[in-house]
Amino acid sequence: MGQYNGWVDERFGAVADAFSRNFDDFPELGAAVTVFVGGHKVADLWGGVADQRTGRPWDQDTVLPVFSCAKGIVSLCAHLLAQEGHLDLDAPVSQYWPGFAQHGKESITCRMVLGHRAGLPALDRVLSFEEIAAWTPVTRAIEEQKPLWEPDTAYEYHGHVFGFLIGEVIRRITGLTPGAYFRRAVGDPLGLRAWIGLPTEETDRRARLVEAEGRPGMPGPEHLLTRIVTMNGALAFPGLDEPRGWNDPALLGMELPGAGATASASGLAGLYAAAVTGIEGRERLLTPDTVTDAVREVSSGKGWLGFDAGARWGSGFLLDSSAFRPMLGERSFGNDGAGGQFVFGDDEFGVGFAYIANRMIGHGDARANRLTAAVRTCLVG
Repeated sequence: MGQYNGWVDERFGAVADAFSRNFDDFPELGAAVTVFVGGHKVADLWGGVADQRTGRPWDQDTVLPVFSCAKGIVSLCAHLLAQEGHLDLDAPVSQYWPGFAQHGKESITCRMVLGHRAGLPALDRVLSFEEIAAWTPVTRAIEEQKPLWEPDTAYEYHGHVFGFLIGEVIRRITGLTPGAYFRRAVGDPLGLRAWIGLPTEETDRRARLVEAEGRPGMPGPEHLLTRIVTMNGALAFPGLDEPRGWNDPALLGMELPGAGATASASGLAGLYAAAVTGIEGRERLLTPDTVTDAVREVSSGKGWLGFDAGARWGSGFLLDSSAFRPMLGERSFGNDGAGGQFVFGDDEFGVGFAYIANRMIGHGDARANRLTAAVRTCLVG
């Protein structure tokens, strides 16, 4: 490619070089990367095509479905509430949501859910798209659900249940769904282009997702992994251009707090920069003690399904892992998305980072890792 839009501080030229090389070395379509250091942008780059059908170019404000990067938004909100004394992450969920204490879930804490250890990766009840959009049918199904294993004895990725479960706790405390609470507490005050539930007026500003050739498919519909990702088939995956697929405004406009965020690179990087250093002249959102709590490892190694991707989990966030998502160190925390999107913050280095792209190559693909490595080189050599 050799071309991109935006700007980069001269100290971070390696980030621009890596961003450009991604277009040469991968089937990149459109993408953006933003880096904050010390609360200030040092790189804000974008390029390529936002909509392959029309050739509409990617611009600075382009937003994209970022899948499970939503978990980081929800987790940050939970840690904010804990920091303010409204939520005890180690108290039973039922302290805030009494109806949850059924069928062996009485001892489950938010910490177990944030670490994917609650035994609730998927639901037995089959819900329609309309029921999922209505919120309450999902929380009722969670109340009725029996854990698949004894809570806190194993871990497995909790997919959509993660967001609805933590989101309902947030709603019980604040009176707002997690997407609405995020906008009120963080997104609107900081002017961040990030939402769980995309506003109608932003629909035409979004990039459209495209699958890369050869992308691995999903196992059969009865496999637990498929049930986790699709909520028992109610949500297509990848199913990008199907009705109610991930390019459908009807899906992006509803609150799917485990995997349904839509954001720009600047919005996501700004969120994590706000968390670790503060931006716009404001104090940092998360204190050092809160970050210490968030980055303490809760889960790693082989999951309940028998897979070990090399991921390490703190309380709601991915942690630095050379085998899965290399970041900057033990104070790094973030999340990634099924299309290759990746975001993290680090208060030791004062970094907020986000990369988003509309060509879905594969979960954990190398594009973001290359950019993260460039940031690391610029900071520490």
